[in-house]
Amino acid sequence: MTPDPHAYLRDAVLESVLQASGESDPAVRRAAADGADVPEDLQPLVDKIHRHAYRVTDDDVARLQPRYGDDRLFEIIVSAALGASRSRLQAGLRALEDA
Repeated sequence: MTPDPHAYLRDAVLESVLQASGESDPAVRRAAADGADVPEDLQPLVDKIHRHAYRVTDDDVARLQPRYGDDRLFEIIVSAALGASRSRLQAGLRALEDA
């Protein structure tokens, strides 16, 4: 299979989101991207983003805002979304490779 010419750019974006300075702890962002080992109160939202992002509601976010605030919560949500998209892309690429 031909190497993915966009892999470097995607990896750079993901690493920037996960490792750059921000309001949230980079370890929490990485855990959100991986979909596991986030603080217990974040796990339901992170699971929902990884499994059924279209089901995330304003209430899901509002429940966490008092503790995390807008900026930290935004970073965690973006990290989870990027991690979920990475997992789906990798699964699709593996399926194409196996076909």
